[in-house]
Parts: sequence; C-alpha cells; structure tokens
Amino acid sequence: MKAGLATRLLPALMFLTLGCGKDAGTPKTAPASAKSASSAPAKAAGTDAPASTQPASEAKKVVFDPRNPPPGYQNCHRNHCHKVGGGVASYAQVMEEMGATDIVGGAKPKPIPKAPDDVADPPADAEWSESGLASKLLEKGEGTTKPGPDGVVLAHYTAWSRDGKGFDSSVARGQPATFPIGRIFPGLQEGLQMMTVGESRRFWIPGKMAFEGQRGRPQGMVVFDVELLEIRR
Repeated sequence: MKAGLATRLLPALMFLTLGCGKDAGTPKTAPASAKSASSAPAKAAGTDAPASTQPASEAKKVVFDPRNPPPGYQNCHRNHCHKVGGGVASYAQVMEEMGATDIVGGAKPKPIPKAPDDVADPPADAEWSESGLASKLLEKGEGTTKPGPDGVVLAHYTAWSRDGKGFDSSVARGQPATFPIGRIFPGLQEGLQMMTVGESRRFWIPGKMAFEGQRGRPQGMVVFDVELLEIRR
C-alpha cells in the first residue's frame, strides 16, 4: 500500500521540484515594456527634449506712433511723414521701413495697390500730348466740364515709379486728396485738366514734368492712376 501511495505522489513531487527550480533559475528582470517605460524620463531629460530652463524669447513688438516720428522723419500728419532733408512717405511706407506691425492712434493703413502691368512704358494705345505726357482712359466720366488751371479738385490717386514701386496713394490712406491745380507739379496739372468728373485715367509723366531734381522724390518717369471725384472750383 505504501508503494502505491509513493507511486501516486511521485509525479506531483516532480512537478513541484521542476517548477521551483525554474523560478529559482530565472533572473528577476523587468519586462521589456516596463524597462522602456522606466527609461523614458531619462530620455526626456536629455538632449532630445527642449530644456525647460531656456524658454524661447518673444520678438519685440514694433509700434509706429505718428506723434513720435522714427529717425529720418519729422512732422507726421494726414497719413504721411515728411523726410528729414526733403520728400514724404506714407504711413504704410514708414511702417514697412521700421518693421512696425501696429500703429498708435489709428487703423493700420492699407498697402499701396499693386502696380499695373504697363507701368514701365506707355502702351501702344496711349494718348500723347505735345509736352510728352502720355495717358490712357480707364473709365469714362460724366459730362464735358473740365477743371481749369486755377481750379480745385477732389481726386483719388496712386503713384508708382517706373520699376513698379508704389510711393504714394490716397487709396491706401482711404481718403481722397484735394488738389489746387496751380500748386501741383506740371504733369499732374496738365493731366487733371484733361479729365471730367467720374473719369479714371492713367498718366505716364516724364521726370521733367514730375520730381526731377527734387531731393527725396522719385526720379525719372512716374505713373499716376487718377480718379476725378469732384470739381470744387
């Protein structure tokens, strides 16, 4: 009977003995997932992660204040600044030059409209006057009344140099300009007297009829798009 009991207990004893031996002989190492998880903080603290002690500095905001003109300018008013030594620049041009993104005491001015494709030279269908002024009708006006040499007009305009760079625009300022015709340069004097109210016209004005020899002003031919809004006198 004792032999039979031993025979029945032997498989169980062998199982327990082998199981205990396996557990005892296997190194107690962390699972792969646990190992990688435990190493994650060390990686984050290394060169692969940005150092929390060195936050990125914010770029300094540049603001244009017309009451305090930037170096090189003086007397800023009515959406333009006078340059030291002569000439003017629109608020938009001043802001671009100084890298300003905001303006104190007013809305940010609109950009000067893009130059037309024919800004470099008058096209074949341009009209020429004896003075050398070239022009092209963009939109027909009303009636037949035109301003005289002593007249005063209200007009919108944009001006570019021959290379397509805009240098002045009442459109960008959002406010039309009043011109006493006898006080402006010869090319625009002649051009305005060709127009009727409601008319839009493009002028290619030679340097001798524009700003030739004037310090701080565009030299050579300039191009003006003009819309005559009103003849006031």
